[in-house]
Amino acid sequence: MSLNQSLTLPPRVSDRAFARLAEIAEDTGEVKALRVAVNGGGCSGFQYDIRFDAPAPDDLVLEHSGQQVLIDPVSLPFLQNAVIDFTEELIGARFVIENPNASSSCGCGISFSI
Repeated sequence: MSLNQSLTLPPRVSDRAFARLAEIAEDTGEVKALRVAVNGGGCSGFQYDIRFDAPAPDDLVLEHSGQQVLIDPVSLPFLQNAVIDFTEELIGARFVIENPNASSSCGCGISFSI
């Protein structure tokens, strides 16, 4: 194993993000998995696609207390070592990605470049 391989970790989901998923499940009466994907586009080259979805057979499933976050194999390299979090600010509440692979991001926090 090379040094770079030992430093590459899958994304991590914060306790706050899992807690928000549990709140959504309680409010709606149904448990839904949160998909975090990376697509080409946006003002910086790549953009996050964060939505509720059903698991696919090849997804990485990050699970805690019955809540799931899904990442497809194409998006996974872009999200290595990232943290999926939930934030509440004056402008609103949302899931956010703290991504050490992004060299820059736009003000909206959805678009980034590598």
